[in-house]
Amino acid sequence: METLCQDNAMALGIWKDGILAGYVIFYYVLDEGEIARIATDPSCRRQGAAGRLCERLEEICREKGIRRLLLEVRRSNEAAAAFYQKWGFTEDGIRKDYYESPREDAVLMSKWL
Repeated sequence: METLCQDNAMALGIWKDGILAGYVIFYYVLDEGEIARIATDPSCRRQGAAGRLCERLEEICREKGIRRLLLEVRRSNEAAAAFYQKWGFTEDGIRKDYYESPREDAVLMSKWL
């Protein structure tokens, strides 16, 4: 796993056989952090890459004193929402028409560490 950091932002990447299997982009301020994007290569899905990224991200958050994680997910992305719920995220609210192409609501989720 590789970590790239700058003030208040980081990206974690995980590789499999020399190919980027997944990544997470994360921003943080004080004791809160936001997952801006998490993705896995389609050929690597359901093989644990996203889970390993989340585990490492939580370790880093604890090291930095980050106590709460936030994210948003498309309402129609049931697989991602189920993954986040498995990791302990709960729904906080809805942002109407947040996404474009197609226009869709965002489900706001958070997790206390």
